[in-house]
Amino acid sequence: MRHFAVAAVAASAPAVLPGLGLAAGVLLLLPPLLLASAEVRAQKQTFSGGIYTCTTSDGRRLTSDRPISECSAREQRVLNADGSLRSVLPPFQSPEERALQEARDRRLAAEQSARNDAIRRDRNLMQRYPNICAHQAARALALDDVNKGIEISERRIKELEQERKPLLDETEFYKGKPLPGKLKQQLDRNDAAAAAQQQLIGNSRDELVRINKRYDEELSRLKRLWGGAAPGSLGLMNAADVSASGAAGSR
Repeated sequence: MRHFAVAAVAASAPAVLPGLGLAAGVLLLLPPLLLASAEVRAQKQTFSGGIYTCTTSDGRRLTSDRPISECSAREQRVLNADGSLRSVLPPFQSPEERALQEARDRRLAAEQSARNDAIRRDRNLMQRYPNICAHQAARALALDDVNKGIEISERRIKELEQERKPLLDETEFYKGKPLPGKLKQQLDRNDAAAAAQQQLIGNSRDELVRINKRYDEELSRLKRLWGGAAPGSLGLMNAADVSASGAAGSR
């Protein structure tokens, strides 16, 4: 482009006056050359900023070297000098509109994240339990751990009952009298230990109910997944339940 501009200027410049010499002729050509160079630089700067184009509501197609005010409420395409798309300028938004858009974007992102989590959990569930036998084995193992804890507590209660018998026999010597401090403390400790074991047994039995409920829900879900339902299509599953059953299945 610069060569064409220089050639045009040279063609339009007046002929060098006889007797002025080459140097004087060059001086006469400098102003037009500088002007042409400035025009070339301006054109490059214009193209480097991109070409903005849009279509107004009444169908007019507008083009400019800067954002078009008539299309502030419409999408504007920013083109390179060769006409290729550089970027898209979204419509102008007020602070209120921008806040609403950001809230919508966050909600959609959260929903997509939840869907991805559901897909991942269903796939993990199917990988952990490829068939009903694997799931039943995991349930039995989880229940067995809790039942063993109950058995330990029940044995400890029997031991405490045996330890209590001589203490009760000793109290026969103090009927109608205050018990000695040491004897009373031993009985109190025995009672407290037995009560603690009973509490453990009660908690463990509650845990058995929770485990069975969790595995029942998993089995219902797995049957549909084994039957061909797409992972993530069955709705959300409690994350704590999935983690707990996963821990049980990995033992």
